Amino acid sequence: MGWHLRLLLSLLVVFAAEATTTKHMRDFIRAVESIEAANPGLQMVEVVKGLRKVAGVETELTRRYLGDLSDAQTLVADPSVTSYISEVINHSLSQVGKEEGVVLTIDGSNVALAPMLLGLQAGLQSNIKSLYPLTLTDNLVASFLHNAHHEQSSIACGTRGFWDSISSPMVYTLEDLPSLATDAIIIGGMDGFILGSEVASSNVREQSLSDLLKSYYSHQPDATGLNASPRLISQNRRKNFKQLISFSLLKSQVVQALTVRRNLNESERQKLDDVVNRGFDQFVHVYATCPSIKTRSQWGAASFIGSPSYLSLPVPYLFIHHTYSPSRPCTTFDQCASDMRSMQKYHQQTNGWSDIGYSFVAGSDGNMYEGRGWNWVGAHTSGYNSKGYGVCFIGDYTSTLPISSAISMVRYDFTSCAIGNGGLASYYNLYGHRQASSTECPGNSLYREIQNWANWESYLP
Repeated sequence: MGWHLRLLLSLLVVFAAEATTTKHMRDFIRAVESIEAANPGLQMVEVVKGLRKVAGVETELTRRYLGDLSDAQTLVADPSVTSYISEVINHSLSQVGKEEGVVLTIDGSNVALAPMLLGLQAGLQSNIKSLYPLTLTDNLVASFLHNAHHEQSSIACGTRGFWDSISSPMVYTLEDLPSLATDAIIIGGMDGFILGSEVASSNVREQSLSDLLKSYYSHQPDATGLNASPRLISQNRRKNFKQLISFSLLKSQVVQALTVRRNLNESERQKLDDVVNRGFDQFVHVYATCPSIKTRSQWGAASFIGSPSYLSLPVPYLFIHHTYSPSRPCTTFDQCASDMRSMQKYHQQTNGWSDIGYSFVAGSDGNMYEGRGWNWVGAHTSGYNSKGYGVCFIGDYTSTLPISSAISMVRYDFTSCAIGNGGLASYYNLYGHRQASSTECPGNSLYREIQNWANWESYLP
């Protein structure tokens, strides 16, 4: 038996045992590996086109920019593999709030595969001008138009969702009103834009598709977190996206596309303009200004006990904490999500609180985690819970500091995000927890660090 056949059989055995039961990026990559093994010698662009052909991802837009799929390779693959490929690539929204064509990644993001693959193919074909429409523009246009006509039953863009299981994801459910440009569609579009730009300007295209996807989506940071990680990984998505994208060009394309499409009276035109401006500002705010913030449903939070009290926004104070225990920083989504669930359980069952006490928590994995969030009164700083947010770094920072990327995420990205969405007053004051209570929190090293941040105050009224 030749080595190609042995490899193919081993991959099919693994795939049949595992990948058909989960919608995780690692299993999509395994499916791609099995296809590459069954079709040796294909270049990356041929594999991408073949995957699109299997899934039937072809529209007037894709034909205009990428050509039709009539010349795409008919991939040799086990029927179970092609069935899985079609299921995880084809994107759809159901009437009951289920979103298909989405996979969970190791960094905790939810990625629609179709726009990612389209952006990748555009880059492989050196068709840079098509990156915007294929990955983002067309989806934002459709979503804004839909929202303009269904304001009460949809949002402009960015609807998030959650999985039935973090370890074995199968069903992805939207947690808010739907949008045609969901969070997963936008994240997939961002990845398509990043990867398409990369393969168009480097020798990455010489890799196999599975190797490229593994290097981008499967990176596991070590104890140093993202500080020593490669540049081209999904955890650096927002950073890379902001360096590559022209938001002014993207908005001009959105406006131009809507101008061509619409046959509206003055009132309808003004309404659509308002939706576009508001929706685009929200898109930039969430995906460029704010850090990646994992919602309660995404990290698997238990329900709030009782009924929450609500903050009067904007709040004037921001308090910095460390967990002390867990004492070790978390560097992966799985570890951080587990720490969040453990802290919530301790706060609810041991402390007798209604919920996890912190407003938000910062991991060393590139994510922040929603605790009580923007609107609920927390239990983080006695006497000031109703007047400020409590942001906690996971780890013990008595003698060491959080990694620099985590510090920057809170110091710059989170505060800009909080001010921009009206949660934190622009004139806010920053304090360490010890300034309000008899405690060592947030640790000596971190407390010294935050005294160098803008808005830190020595006096707490």
